[in-house]
Amino acid sequence: MQPPYILAIDQGTTSSRCIVFDAAARPVAVAQREFPQHYPASGWVEHDLEDIWSDVVSVLREAVEKAAIDVADIAAIGITNQRETVAVWDRASGKPIHRAIVWQDRRTADTCAKLKADGAESLFAAKTGLLLDPYFSGTKLAWILDEVAGARGAAERGELAFGTIDCFLLSRLTRGKVHATDPTNASRTLMFDIGAQQWDDELLRLLRVPASVLPEVKDNAHIYGTSDPAILGRAIPIAGMAGDQQAALFGQACFRPGMTKSTYGTGAFALMNIGNKPIPSQKRMLTTVGYRLNGETTYALEGAIFVAGAAVKWLRDGLRIITHASDTHDMAVRVPDNHGVYMVPAFVGLGAPHWDPDARGLICGLTLDAGAGHIARAALEAVAYQTLDLINAMKEDIAREHATPGDAALRIDGGMAANDWLGQFLSDILVAPVERPVSVETTALGAAFLAGLATGVWSDLAALEATWASDRRFDPKMDPDLRGSLVAGWHKAVERALL
Repeated sequence: MQPPYILAIDQGTTSSRCIVFDAAARPVAVAQREFPQHYPASGWVEHDLEDIWSDVVSVLREAVEKAAIDVADIAAIGITNQRETVAVWDRASGKPIHRAIVWQDRRTADTCAKLKADGAESLFAAKTGLLLDPYFSGTKLAWILDEVAGARGAAERGELAFGTIDCFLLSRLTRGKVHATDPTNASRTLMFDIGAQQWDDELLRLLRVPASVLPEVKDNAHIYGTSDPAILGRAIPIAGMAGDQQAALFGQACFRPGMTKSTYGTGAFALMNIGNKPIPSQKRMLTTVGYRLNGETTYALEGAIFVAGAAVKWLRDGLRIITHASDTHDMAVRVPDNHGVYMVPAFVGLGAPHWDPDARGLICGLTLDAGAGHIARAALEAVAYQTLDLINAMKEDIAREHATPGDAALRIDGGMAANDWLGQFLSDILVAPVERPVSVETTALGAAFLAGLATGVWSDLAALEATWASDRRFDPKMDPDLRGSLVAGWHKAVERALL
């Protein structure tokens, strides 16, 4: 393994990890810790920020110890994070004033509905590329300012800081010296004009958020500051930050317009590189910042599936029909077909292209001879069907703008990408090649790439692209009539969930 090394913090929805990468972009060591989820009311999801912080420090130290490397050989730290999750803390003490409100949380659905009724959605869409949905950060931030005693007054006096998880970790790592974020996370807040690349006063007024709480926005590959020497024994540059899905786009080396990746974790997210022009979607996709390097912005179309791996977790922890997530592969293989069983995993509403926060999950098509294998298979199939809906919508948007179609293959990553059955089913349903890289840790790798660019570990995008290698390619094999029947059944199931 080659020095220098880069530490990539991957702070996710259910766990915090650190991966050590060497100069050839190979993972050297991994440390991971799961943390509790808090559900104080129906549709509400929260995280304890102190849990996240202590876990991040622990995995940083553990990963370095496992790698058995000299701390002097660490060039930089990169951060990637669950996006849209809101943290608010006291600037003087650094202490959070409320638990983090997670991206999955739906408590501000009524606020979004009121803004829509007032005719504001077109303005938000034009400036931010987003839809008015409780998924995004802005309305959650306003909720904290309204509901936590004294918070709004403290914010207006400049005493509070807001940030997504990257921003919170940066503040803690630098002992409160740096309050900054990157364009990918800023672009998910409903407060950032992605064309002008700045916070927008008009949107802030509509959301009732004082500008004093907002962080500076820096390029994705940028030396934001240095870590507290007490954490690892020396100060290390924190030199790259990106929201998890944009980090995966970068880690998959999707640097040309039309290249698309889909990440399968707790949720699933497909992003297509659309170049240096923010194409407005007519299909309820999101237009977002893909990455910004040296002041030049690359944009992406994004489709969000709120529940992917979370459905498998529910099979394990809720229904208890599997012991390990990997069991779904064998169960799907053992049944000859789906037996007409469909799962629509709308446990926290449906994301793109439906954007219905009131939709709820269902399993339909059950008969007395349906079993656990059919339900497990339905959970996997749902991931592919939802991906199809996203990719089709993106293709229509791209065709309308006459943009370069790019590579036909879909690059996949995330925990579920290791499932060969799912990879083949995805290819069959999409009628397109599906490629899985040698390392599916592309989210963390994207953060490492950005930190390495800022510190000279890699010279340019071509050097990064040269590190990408395919582990397996899946090509479509399914009979077209069978595919058509399966997709039609999925659309009927979604109609029932939307009622």
